Amino acid sequence: QVLLVESGGGSVQPGGSLRLSCAASGRASSRPAMGWFRQAPGKGGEFVAAINWSGGPTYYADFVKGRFTISRDNANNTMYLQMNSLKHEDTAVYSCAARRSTAAGTALAGYDFWGQGTQVTVSS
Repeated sequence: QVLLVESGGGSVQPGGSLRLSCAASGRASSRPAMGWFRQAPGKGGEFVAAINWSGGPTYYADFVKGRFTISRDNANNTMYLQMNSLKHEDTAVYSCAARRSTAAGTALAGYDFWGQGTQVTVSS
């Protein structure tokens, strides 16, 4: 079992930035790929970004390319999502996920472990 805990969410004005963190602990599979997903009110979950075990390559949803950056620090079992130029439509609960594979994927169903989520609100 892998425990994932997100932090760093909050409220920010449009154009602002936030950095989310995902700390992993517990009995992890060897070299898990990880990703970020989000769910806005009244909508289903959607892929945001993912990263292989080694730190590359990385994958992004089209709507965050050029604005968000995913990274990881394997020595500290932590993954990050730097979010810049935030928009109203980025408002959602952001969750991190890990999978029993070194290779990242973009499908929710491909991930085995999930955090509880952290709220990001973009509002003027």
